[in-house]
Amino acid sequence: MKPLFRKVGVFGVGLLGGSVALGLKERFLAEEVHAYDQDPSALEKALFLGAVDRVHAEIGPWVGELDLGVLAAPVGALPALGEALSPLAHPESLWTDVGSVKGKVVALLEGLLPHYLGGHPMAGSEKAGVEHAHAGLLENAVWVLTPTKRTSPKAREGVRRLVEALGAYPLEVSPLLHDELVARVSHLPYLLALALNRMVAQSPHRDLLMFLAAGGFRDLTRVASGSPRMSRDMVVENKEALKGAIEELRGLLLELEELLEAPEALLRAAEEAKRTRDSLPIVRRSLLPEMHDLVVQVPDRPGEIARIATALGEAGVNIKDIEVLTIREAAGAIRLSFATRREREEARRVLVQAGYRLP
Repeated sequence: MKPLFRKVGVFGVGLLGGSVALGLKERFLAEEVHAYDQDPSALEKALFLGAVDRVHAEIGPWVGELDLGVLAAPVGALPALGEALSPLAHPESLWTDVGSVKGKVVALLEGLLPHYLGGHPMAGSEKAGVEHAHAGLLENAVWVLTPTKRTSPKAREGVRRLVEALGAYPLEVSPLLHDELVARVSHLPYLLALALNRMVAQSPHRDLLMFLAAGGFRDLTRVASGSPRMSRDMVVENKEALKGAIEELRGLLLELEELLEAPEALLRAAEEAKRTRDSLPIVRRSLLPEMHDLVVQVPDRPGEIARIATALGEAGVNIKDIEVLTIREAAGAIRLSFATRREREEARRVLVQAGYRLP
């Protein structure tokens, strides 16, 4: 089967750019994948991981050989990147980006690059960098495309084919509507996570709050663990739409404050929220199987993690992932992930038998 593209350039090889590159390679969608990044270590990692075939520290004549260019630099850097690429791009080449803000970006780039169509895959992770990239990140994800009256039929068809070939679902909306929507489902949640963590950090009872913060708080504030600089740029670039979302949320919080005096009305609001949350679609990605977690309290002394791993290994239980959650003077905790519920329960039995405490 012939690849969709001969040469593709990915400009910015972080989490998303690296995942696009890996998707192109793993699905044989391009004969050659080129990468450009201002960070030499990112290029080195991308090459080492097999995400790209060739790397470039500078923009040059090689850009004119590309069939497709994917701009995956931070949102704030996209205008300057587009201006640098404009005089070198082949007139028949396709261009898109993966930026999380579209209004200003699309207005500028569609005047600079030939056959350009703005895009934004609704996929990501709190972990940044090409070392965390994987093609499965894009599988079954909604990939928003933002055509305008200036979008050429070639761009619309070509970028849509790219998205579908990477295993994602294309959804077309206008650039401004995109920004209003993501302000509510992506950018506002980030600010909420920021606010909740600041409440804990600035409290005189910080240590107690850190000790009491359980899985719900961790899940709710997970997005604050991403790159602070990239997240800052993301929300600042979409500040107008985000300010509207903040004002809307402020009114809803005042309503809920009043409902504290009306338990039945608060219950109805909670039931409505549950119906909304339960009806959210579950994105299943074939390369990201469900994990089954176990949290283990661990004494703060040398060799404990090795002892746990040895005990589970001798019992034939495979650990798929491990995360250190806390370190305190007397004890800490680790989160162990297993591929199946059966393995998790067997791990629980083994660890309890070995004298470890589990919630």
